[in-house]
Amino acid sequence: MKMNFSVKNIGLTVTGIFMLFYLVGVYWSLDVDAIDIQQEITVASTADNVSPVIGYATTTTLIKVAESILDKPGGYISNDALPPGVLLDNMPAWEFGVLQMVRDMSLVLRKDFSRSQSQSLENKHITKAQPKFNIDNKSWAMPSAESEYRKAISSLYSYRNALVGISTAKNDTAQFYARADNLTSYFDEVQKRLGSYSQRLSASVGTDKINTDLAGDNEAKQSSSEASHAQLRTSWWQLDDVFHESRGAAWALLHFLKAIEIDFDSVLENKNATISLQQIIRELESSQQTLWSPMVLNGDGFGVLANHSLVMANYISRANAALIDLNELLRKG
Repeated sequence: MKMNFSVKNIGLTVTGIFMLFYLVGVYWSLDVDAIDIQQEITVASTADNVSPVIGYATTTTLIKVAESILDKPGGYISNDALPPGVLLDNMPAWEFGVLQMVRDMSLVLRKDFSRSQSQSLENKHITKAQPKFNIDNKSWAMPSAESEYRKAISSLYSYRNALVGISTAKNDTAQFYARADNLTSYFDEVQKRLGSYSQRLSASVGTDKINTDLAGDNEAKQSSSEASHAQLRTSWWQLDDVFHESRGAAWALLHFLKAIEIDFDSVLENKNATISLQQIIRELESSQQTLWSPMVLNGDGFGVLANHSLVMANYISRANAALIDLNELLRKG
C-alpha cells in the first residue's frame, strides 16, 4: 500500500508540475501589446523635462521595442536553459524577429541617421550600442544576451540624452539627420529583410523557383554554379517558427515606421509620400491580427485547410512592394 501511495503521489506531482509549466508557457506565449509611440514620447520627454527634437521619436521607439523583448511576461526566453522556457519555440522565434529589426535600425542609426556625411564621425553612444545587439541571441552566460542588450539600451538612453542636451558628460553632443538619403538607406535594409521573410513564408507549400540571380546583366558572374531550377520548401518543423519570426519582425517594423512618420514628416511631406508610408503601416497592422488557431496551419494553396504562412506572406509582400515604391519616390520624387 505504501508503495502504491508513493507512486500515486509521484504521478500527481509530475502531472501538477507539467500542468504548471503548460499554463506558464501559454501565458508567456501571449501576443505582446502594441506600443503607443506618441504616449511613450510624451512620457519620456515630460520625465526629462525636455521638448522632443528630431530623432527623439525614432530613438525612443528603438529603446522601447528593444526593451519589449526583455520586459514582457516571462522576460527574454530565447536563451532559457530550464523549463518552461526551454520547451517553447513560438515566442523565441518572435523575439528573434523583433531582434532582427532592432539590429537593422541600430545599424542604420550608426551609419546614417546619426551622421551628416560619409566623412563625419560616428556617435560614441551608438558605436557602443549597435555591436551589443549582435551577440548570439541564445547566449546565456559570459555574457548573457540579456546583459548585452541592456547595455545597448543604456547607451541608447545616453544618445537620446545627448540629443536633447541633458547629458551629464562634458562636450557630449549628438545629432539625428532626417534626410531623404538617410531614410532610403534604412528602407534598403528593410526591403531585403522583408523579401527574405516573404520567400520563406511562401515556401510553406513548396515552389519551383527559377534561378534569377544573374538576370539583367550579361557580364554578371558568381563564385559557383547553381541549378537553373530549385524546389524550395520550408521544413514542416520550422513552419511555425518562420511564421512567428516574421510576425515579430512586422511588429517591430510597424513601430519604427510610426516613429519615422514623426521624425521625417517634412521629408515625407516634401515628397508627398506620407500617405504611402501610412499604407505600409496599415498592411503591417493587418499582419498582427489575432491568430485564432491553436497552431499554425499549412494547407496546400487552395486546399481544405487554411495556410497561415501564405496569409502572412501576403501582408509582408504587399508592405514590401509598397516600401519599394516609396523608396523610389524618395529617390526620384
